[in-house]
Amino acid sequence: MKLQQGWLTDIRQVPSPHFNQRPSDESPSLLVIHNISLPPGEFGGPWIDRLFTGTLPPDAHPYFADIAHLQVAAHCLIRRDGEIVQYVSFDDRAWHAGVSCYQGRENCNDFSIGIELEGTDELPYTDAQYQALAAVTQLLLQHYPITPSRITGHSDIAPTRKSDPGPAFDWPHYQQLLAQTSF
Repeated sequence: MKLQQGWLTDIRQVPSPHFNQRPSDESPSLLVIHNISLPPGEFGGPWIDRLFTGTLPPDAHPYFADIAHLQVAAHCLIRRDGEIVQYVSFDDRAWHAGVSCYQGRENCNDFSIGIELEGTDELPYTDAQYQALAAVTQLLLQHYPITPSRITGHSDIAPTRKSDPGPAFDWPHYQQLLAQTSF
């Protein structure tokens, strides 16, 4: 896997319309880790792709009626089996963080990359997900002004609205995987 013009190579790409250009003087300097499952607590299926591309049918599941209208997308999703799916170039501003603030700076979408893990706050993430997340993170650390100290959870930038990636996310394990490769 390599990075070319903001896109990962050799992975599935599902371009989303839910992005725009970053401010002209901005490069991604923050990595935000999220979780998602659609319907909640269910894994697999096409629904995350459909949400992030604006094609989620509101009548396919009762939960979808409330979210089908949303214009959201992360840069990437890492599925339970470790598959990486990219929706938005890292060079662009994906609409993943919503109303957010990091170290006093608002509008985190302007300066962050968002990676979703297929999961919930309470269920353990898979080793394949940690391995894939570490591999993507290592590439991002090499190409953007992101440092290990500027990796955070969605819950940290929107604490009154969000709880992900939740207590099930093993930060020490993830940090250990990152430390195995020096930059």
